[in-house]
Amino acid sequence: MPFEPWQPGMTVTASRLASISPTWQDWTPVWTTSGASTPSFGNAAITARWAQSALTIHYQVDIVFGSTTTFGSGTDNWRLSTPVPAAATSNGCGSGEISRSGAPSGYGSGAGTRQPIRIRLTTTQTFEFEMSGGNINAISTVSGAGLIDASTPWSWDNGSSLRFWGSYEAAP
Repeated sequence: MPFEPWQPGMTVTASRLASISPTWQDWTPVWTTSGASTPSFGNAAITARWAQSALTIHYQVDIVFGSTTTFGSGTDNWRLSTPVPAAATSNGCGSGEISRSGAPSGYGSGAGTRQPIRIRLTTTQTFEFEMSGGNINAISTVSGAGLIDASTPWSWDNGSSLRFWGSYEAAP
């Protein structure tokens, strides 16, 4: 049952309580980009869960890219679909981290390749990912800041990961 704001005279029922009680469920995000380049999860391991309480959506996503994942090309910013449409776009609706399995070009073999990210709703139906700091081990970020794509902040590889979580307001 979709959420409906309480109105005078409404009765407390099991279905009414269920509409405001968060129940976690799975969803499969759709991976697109801001341009023409089309990525594919291939054999990536994906766990995407969400829950709704009234108009608040809580989400958590864990993706470990596989050997048959294709990352798109160029600078087309990555987008993942939301579980339900948002009420509005937002420059910050969550946080997370990215990591690369092997050291990218320009990094020492022991270089840390985990970086924090900020989650944005650039449309009411898509998340985008913005680098929000340097590497966790304080080694400088080679490619600078910006939105994540096939080559930013590095060329992605098998075993790289994208993990994020947060909340936003659902469209009524």
